[in-house]
Amino acid sequence: MELQKPYYAVIFTNTRTEGDNGYSQMAEEMEKLARKQPGFLDFESARDGLGVTISYWESLEAIANWKSNMEHREAQKNGIKKWYSWYKVRICKVEREYEFTK
Repeated sequence: MELQKPYYAVIFTNTRTEGDNGYSQMAEEMEKLARKQPGFLDFESARDGLGVTISYWESLEAIANWKSNMEHREAQKNGIKKWYSWYKVRICKVEREYEFTK
C-alpha cells in the first residue's frame, strides 16, 4: 500500500471482553462506514489476543470527523460498555515508510 505522504494513522490497540456480543457485526459495519468517509485512505487489522486496528487518513480533520460520526460514536459507547476490557488510541503522522515483499 503506497499512500501519498504525509498522512495520518489512527492506531487502536485493545483487549476484548469474553464473547462476541455483536462485536463482529459492528466491526464489519464500522469498516464499511469508515471507507465511505471523506479523507479515508486504508485499513488494517489483526487480532491474536491483543487487537490492533489501524486506519489511515488524509488529515487530522478527517480523523476528527470520523470520531464524531454518529454511528461510530454509538459503536464507541458499546465498546466501553460490552466489547473492550482495555484500549488505547494513538494518532500518528506518517512521513516515511518502507516495506518488504518476498
